[in-house]
Amino acid sequence: MSDDDGDDPFIVHRRLLFTVAYEMLGSAADAEDVLQESWLRWATVDRAEIREPRAYLVRIVTRQALNQLRTLSRRREDYVGEWLPEPLLTSRDVADDVEFAENVSIAMLTVLETLGPAERAVFVLREVFDLSYEEIADAVGKSSAAVRQIAHRAKEHVAARRPRMSVDRTEQEEVMGRLVVALNTGDLQGLMDVLAPDVVSVADGGGKVRGAARRPVIGADRLARLLVGGMAKAGGLVVATAAWVNGQPALRLELDGRLVGVASLTIAGGRVAMVHSIANPDKLGNLDAEAELASR
Repeated sequence: MSDDDGDDPFIVHRRLLFTVAYEMLGSAADAEDVLQESWLRWATVDRAEIREPRAYLVRIVTRQALNQLRTLSRRREDYVGEWLPEPLLTSRDVADDVEFAENVSIAMLTVLETLGPAERAVFVLREVFDLSYEEIADAVGKSSAAVRQIAHRAKEHVAARRPRMSVDRTEQEEVMGRLVVALNTGDLQGLMDVLAPDVVSVADGGGKVRGAARRPVIGADRLARLLVGGMAKAGGLVVATAAWVNGQPALRLELDGRLVGVASLTIAGGRVAMVHSIANPDKLGNLDAEAELASR
């Protein structure tokens, strides 16, 4: 790289390009692979021929991510237990942008997993990054009319499954605080009080973590007992601390000081309505430093 790389459009827009790839793939590692391949392609381009570098780069990344997504879809069919997106530690600034935070949340990325590759690409580019239909058509290699139909279909699909979540920061932090105290003190009643009666918990251990439920756990009583029992049987000191993951409230779980899991929380009505727990050690590598995400 030259001394002028800081002015290179790829470097200027790298946060956006990473976010596009991550939104489409749900994996930071795979998103980085896409960026590496996109950089190699960008390095061979005659820059003088590119009138809108940002749009051109988004197109390259989108096409690379689509290719990767089709490969990943086949790989995930053989995954042991529930597959959840790779969590990212995020700053409070991401949480402050309510719409963006919802779009990059673990809960939303899980919903996006139910879309086909083309639908996911169109939805992400339109709803998260507000690209025009013409720009999206160019990125995904379809006509504007086809993209409009796909966007409408994808939006309806997501709307029917989109989790309802609190946007009140004070409420989110209060619920997180109560949950942390209840977990760290083994307060079963305190846990049931902070969990919604019909709370749903989905865990991703990747077949590598003993005790990780392979099917969703439903109900406050059942989940509270599972959590308290699991922490008691962990074989060491388990400590829960509050964090912000993918723009939403979350818990970090450490066993004798070692990170063993993260739980993303969907909070609604003053209680935890949904929990997405990731314990697969292969997915915990991006929780020490804040991820740099951008919507524009």
